[in-house]
This record gives sequence, structure tokens and C-alpha cells, in this order.
Amino acid sequence: MSRIGKQPIPVPAGVTITAEPDGLVTVKGPKGELAKRLSPDMSIVRENGHIVVTRPTDSDRHRALHGLTRTLVSNMVTGVSQGYQKVLHVNGVGFRATVANNTLTLNVGYSHSVEVTPREGITFAAAINPATRSPEVTVSGVDKEVVGQQAAEIRKVRPPEPYKGKGIKYSDEVIRRKAGKSGKAGGKGGAKGKK
Repeated sequence: MSRIGKQPIPVPAGVTITAEPDGLVTVKGPKGELAKRLSPDMSIVRENGHIVVTRPTDSDRHRALHGLTRTLVSNMVTGVSQGYQKVLHVNGVGFRATVANNTLTLNVGYSHSVEVTPREGITFAAAINPATRSPEVTVSGVDKEVVGQQAAEIRKVRPPEPYKGKGIKYSDEVIRRKAGKSGKAGGKGGAKGKK
């Protein structure tokens, strides 16, 4: 058995799940509704307040799909009950992030501001982090995949650089810093042969 696939998924109050024979799984909860087409080979059954995913055979393909299907259903249940968030820190002198009409505007050292329109089901929030006094952007939604993709697109506007750490990074991201160029060593250098 797959160690992940055999784990039952607890279903919180207010969450309903329907699994069609063709593999379409629909999950409804207080935060919204998600539908995803999964492999019809997998059996998704509700037992004693939990969702149990089982596979028909022990073939390599079914063993691979077992854990994947269980994880995707679990992510859908978490999304409609609690939601997902990604927090990005905007580091740099004069860098700003503002949200108006759910459109994110970034001023990150370019000659122009960059506007990011949200994907469907995504909301933005911008605030100043009191600890670092730098702007931070929160990306929220019910679909884990869409939240992650939207956060990656925002980070791509100005990826963090390794010398001063300027740019947009995830809140839990660690940037490996590099030492910059040091000053002239010993006064050597310059054009050779000149007196």
C-alpha cells in the first residue's frame, strides 16, 4: 500500500464531496467550490466522516496514482475549508506594493510600475511588515495550485538577487548571499606599463 494513499482524509463540518464514475470530483465548503477530474480507476468513498481512496490493482501505474489522488483530494478539502495563502516580501529601497480593485501594483526599481491582475478565485492583500518595515503581499485562494502559480508570477517580476537581497521573495525563502567585490588589494591594478 502507498503510505500516503492509504491515509484517510478527515472531512470538516460543512464540506461535501461528490465523486462521479468518470473521475470528476467536486468539493464544496464554506470558502468555495472546487472541481477536478482525476483518474477514474481510483475509488473515492466516504466512510465514518473520512474519505478513503483505494486502488484496483498493485500495478506501477495504480500505485503511482494512489498517493497522487489522495493528496489532490486532501488539498481540495483543505482549500474549501481553510483556504491557502502565500506571503511574499518586497525588499528594496523605495520598493512599494499596493492593491486597488484587487489589482496589485508593484514599484520595484523599474522606470514603470508593474500591474498584476489576479487569476480567477485569487485575492491580493498588501501591508507593511512591522518587523522589517518592508512591504509584503499576501496571495489567497482555495486552489493550492493556482495560489502557488500566482505567487510565482509575482516573484518573477523582480526575483531576489544574491548580493543585497533586493527583490521579491517568499516569506520562508532563504537567499544564499554572495560577497560583493572587495576594494583594491595592495594598490595594484590599472594600466600596465604607464609611468
